[in-house]
Amino acid sequence: VTFFPAMLTLPAGRSATFFCNTSAEKDPGLEYSLNWYKETNHSHAQKIAEFSPNNHDRNTEKYLLTNDSDTFKLEILNLNQNDSGSYYCGLITFFERNKLMESNRALLVVTVAPEKTNTTDEPEMEENDTPDYVNAMLLGILLLAGVAGLLIFGCLTAMYRRGGMIPRGGSAMDERPPVVSVSTVDYGVLDFQWDQRSQVSPETWPVVQTEYATIIFPDEKPITPE
Repeated sequence: VTFFPAMLTLPAGRSATFFCNTSAEKDPGLEYSLNWYKETNHSHAQKIAEFSPNNHDRNTEKYLLTNDSDTFKLEILNLNQNDSGSYYCGLITFFERNKLMESNRALLVVTVAPEKTNTTDEPEMEENDTPDYVNAMLLGILLLAGVAGLLIFGCLTAMYRRGGMIPRGGSAMDERPPVVSVSTVDYGVLDFQWDQRSQVSPETWPVVQTEYATIIFPDEKPITPE
């Protein structure tokens, strides 16, 4: 009885396939059984599967058994690290003196499955680039802020104009204070020129005498604190 391949190294999640070849001539009418064993750290062997002509329920969720003449195939499905160990097969016959024949040991090593990494675009995007939806969101925020600023500026301008704070014809710096008129009183002496030809003595002055004079007012002077 031979068992091969002698060693398999596979990552977790894959399937391992071993073959057991029996060269003993068997009479189709006789009974036999082919067992599959597993050893871990040279411990006691554990029977994991069995193949016999009378056993029709030979497949499980973990092991798949098929037979092609004298060659038997064992598939170990969905490997994990607990499946690592030594495997071999044993043929039990009921028509010869040597009822048990064991094969050589084969080693199975299950490694950790490699992590799925994308080395094309995703790492660069995470480190350097900003997603498109983030850029669109920032642009929208900036546009809304600009529109809001323009609306506030327009409202304030309209309020200032309605309240008279900013004249329509110019700015607040061009506005001049209104002219204030102040009444003043100036005192002076009126000098009447007498006609020398019609001079009369004071004794002959009439009781009521009317004099006429022309009063000329100078141009308005600028208002000063004095």
